[in-house]
Order: sequence, then structure tokens, then C-alpha cells
Amino acid sequence: MTARLLDGKVLAAELRAEVAARAAMLPYRPGLAVVLVGDDPASAVYVRNKDRAAQQAGLNAQTIRLPADTPHADLLRLIGRLNADGAVDGILVQLPLPPHIDTRAILEAVDPGKDVDGFHPINVGRLAEGSAILAPCTPRGVMKLLAAAGVSLGGSRALVLGRSAIVGRPVANLLLAANATVTIAHSRTRDLPAECRRAQVLVAAVGRPEMVTADWLADGAVVIDVGINRLPDGRLVGDCNTASCAERAAAITPVPGGVGPMTIACLLENTVLAAVARRGEG
Repeated sequence: MTARLLDGKVLAAELRAEVAARAAMLPYRPGLAVVLVGDDPASAVYVRNKDRAAQQAGLNAQTIRLPADTPHADLLRLIGRLNADGAVDGILVQLPLPPHIDTRAILEAVDPGKDVDGFHPINVGRLAEGSAILAPCTPRGVMKLLAAAGVSLGGSRALVLGRSAIVGRPVANLLLAANATVTIAHSRTRDLPAECRRAQVLVAAVGRPEMVTADWLADGAVVIDVGINRLPDGRLVGDCNTASCAERAAAITPVPGGVGPMTIACLLENTVLAAVARRGEG
């Protein structure tokens, strides 16, 4: 069996076009504010890509760059100003933040209605109960990839490899909402390969390069690889060994070019959803 590659670049381009079309129909330009603290190279590249994609989609995007030694109190005051700004519909604080800043306090300071990352405790709770408007961008992208692949989740057995608050837990909640039978596996799970082999859908999000191989998979499984890891030779790889897993899986996302492009596209979608919801139009 040779797995079908699920092209996130193509699907993301389609979603960005849909977002741009919806934004163009609104009597205002949805506003997105991205806050970048410090000079982390990976974060800087990611923020530039977000800004470019937002501008191309017709959003009013701004990036606020702050030095790494910005005091915690100053960042809180900035968040307060963005919360009060009627032209700002979405606020994204780029992670990770410098060690002296209380990340949890900053994320909790963002207006839940403008929390386009879906990290505020109120939005986390809404996701758990199945009523979230703003779901985290990467998990939302995972679900869109599964839908585009034609995966019928109702009654299927899904395993999420990883339990982070950013990907693992929220994607498990979204899979539950889609009526899948969901298992969350992690570093303490006994006989991890055996657990993975029980799954018809496997979402890998652990940050361990090429950990999952074909012998971890059921025949015909659909594999969504969220991991992105840089090897010493400079190559980017996922949490799955794509070549190996493709021998047994029915479909798999490549790394790069799978889930990554969907994250930014879903951020744009969340911004428009937030703009419409906060104005009472949705």
C-alpha cells in the first residue's frame, strides 16, 4: 500500500481564498493584532508569514514587536489596549514568551472574544463542552485535513499521540465532537505501538522526530503528522517516518507541507469568525 499524501498547501490556499471572499463581503476589514516579544528567529519567520497571509486575505493586520526585556506589566497594558480597540477583532500573542513573563497570565488577559488562538480558559472550556467558536488553529487545521480526505469520523477509533494543551487535548475534543472514539496516548502509556495499531485515525503531536513507523500503524490508517522537528543535518521531519508509514497507511500528511500551512489559514478564519461574532452578526 502506498499512502495518499494529504497536501496541506493546496487545502490552505483554498481556505485562504474562502476567508478572503467572506472578508470582502463585510462592511469593514477584520483586524488582527499579532504581538511578538523578543527576537526568536523561528517566531519571527512565522509572524512574517502570518502577516503576509493576513494582508493577502484582506484583513487589517498589524504586528507589534517588543524587545525581549519588555516588563510583564507593560505587556499586560498592551493587551488591555488591544482588548479595548474596536478595530481589533483578533489578538495573537506569539509563543514562546521570554522566561520572565507569566505566559498563563498574558493568555488569560486576552479578551476571549478576540482570542483567535483559542487558548483562553473560557474558550478551552467551550471547546470541551462542544460550543467553541474559536478553536485552536492547528487542531482546527487537523480536522479540516481529515474532512478533505473524506474520513468518516463517526464511530471510528482515533488516537491522539500527545497531550499538550496546544494540540493534543484540543484535537481530542474536536474528534470527540465529531463522534469518534478517542484515546489520548503519551509518554506514560504502556505498549504505545500496540495502542497506535488499534487506531483508524492517528494524530501524532509529540515533538519526537520520526518516532512513528509502519509497525505502529493499522493497515489503512489515516495519519496526521503535526510534528515538525529539525534534524542535525538541517532537514525538517515530522513525528512519523513518512516513507515507512506510507507503506501501511491509506493517507498521511507530509512534513513540511501538511498541517503547517493549515495553521495560518485557520488563524485567518478565526479572525473573521471573531469579527462577525463580536459584532453580533454570526
